[in-house]
Amino acid sequence: MPKEFSRSQRMAEQIRRELSELIRNEIKDPRVSWVSITAVKCSKDLTSAIVYFTLMDNSNSDQTLQTLNNAAGFLRKQLASRIRSRITPVLKFIYDNSIERGSEMDALIAKARSTDADVDSE
Repeated sequence: MPKEFSRSQRMAEQIRRELSELIRNEIKDPRVSWVSITAVKCSKDLTSAIVYFTLMDNSNSDQTLQTLNNAAGFLRKQLASRIRSRITPVLKFIYDNSIERGSEMDALIAKARSTDADVDSE
């Protein structure tokens, strides 16, 4: 029976869960409040991981990105003690703006539908 998920996918999900908890409980910086980890992509050899995050208030996303990348070493060390793995990946944080793009697309679709409804009713 083949495995459904690769090792890197399973590790990525474990890292996502642990990082969410670490950021919520261990980092006391106010610039990192309301951070949500949306996805983690690990390399095949598990030496690096790209962590995608989003914010409730996206006005200070650049500061939050810089703060998380500065705290990556601390988070990696904490992650190493929580995950049973020989290798703990190097973390790189990237701001995920897909939610913003999705809401913009929803607004455009709603506008197009209302315009079509206005044209059809005439």
